[in-house]
Amino acid sequence: MKWISKYAELLVDYSLYLKEGELVYLRTTSLANDLVNEFSKYCIQAGAILEVEIEYEAKEENLMAFGYEKQLEYFPQYKLDLISKCDAYLVIKAPYKPKDTFLIDPVKEKLSSKVLTKFQEIYFDRLGSGSLKRSLCQFPTIYGAEQANMSIEDYTSFIVKACKIDLENPAKGWKELSNMQQRIVDYLNQVQHVVYSHNDWKIEFNVKDRIWINSDGKSNMPSGEVFTSPVENSVCGTIYFDYPTIMYGEDVQGIKLQVQDGYITEYSAKIGQSCLDKVFAVEGSRYFGEVAIGTNKEINQATKNILFDEKIGGTIHMAVGQSYYQCGGKNKSTIHWDLITDMKKGGKIIADGKLIYENGNFII
Repeated sequence: MKWISKYAELLVDYSLYLKEGELVYLRTTSLANDLVNEFSKYCIQAGAILEVEIEYEAKEENLMAFGYEKQLEYFPQYKLDLISKCDAYLVIKAPYKPKDTFLIDPVKEKLSSKVLTKFQEIYFDRLGSGSLKRSLCQFPTIYGAEQANMSIEDYTSFIVKACKIDLENPAKGWKELSNMQQRIVDYLNQVQHVVYSHNDWKIEFNVKDRIWINSDGKSNMPSGEVFTSPVENSVCGTIYFDYPTIMYGEDVQGIKLQVQDGYITEYSAKIGQSCLDKVFAVEGSRYFGEVAIGTNKEINQATKNILFDEKIGGTIHMAVGQSYYQCGGKNKSTIHWDLITDMKKGGKIIADGKLIYENGNFII
């Protein structure tokens, strides 16, 4: 299909801007084979070297259901070698539908997540040093469409539009968004104190000496956000996240956090309280690793997929857990969970005492 070819070309030429001799590490599932094939073609034409890791259906469920301690603690060395040496890292999300009867054993889950620590440390260190190009994108699957409450046809069209693949020249569209966001980033990089507020909540934080990033399709596809990591102990106040999300395979909605000196002191959810208990038991998860503002007007509905939802124009999000070292962040955690809230009806952002954003739009 033509859109798959354009998608692959955009990932190779714009998102990862691959060059001759570069090593690319691609991870996905077998459901994305069509996109992998097209990506491989453009990757080879660019002169890059491609290593592909394909996940199969029920891999995680089988491991969790039948695996014993040594199997759960095993992590192949080749993955550490690849993430250490590759020039570019691409993850294509193409999820299978989990089994309805699958229940996660918390002890096994803890063992399984622990083995990812070294991989994530290398990954975030390399992002922070600028030595790794990366992109995260989505391929439409039945399960992804069900999560978004769409038909597979509508979900495919949604992804195509969100990634600007419907344009004759998608890269040109992303460059235009990049130019718009750069003006915002240039302004925010002169700011020290920021307040996010709504009708019934207010949270503030310091971003002195932190770097705001223009996320313009080169680290995620789609993108459309500006973000940084706040000074860890500076976050104070209350915030309510009204967008639904999924964590550990569970629906979570209506999240309210109270924060003092950067630390989340109280938390609640209208749906998924037990999931919050698990998240906030993880080391480093009670501090914030990211604050951000979504700008992509082509994404205008929640899909329970953070890749899209955090970019929605007229929203802000904050991530609990792991910081971005390239922004100057220092918090470490195996969790990085973006939580999103709508700002289009009553939301404000105040920077160093000046109103710069109101009802989902910048006014600077």
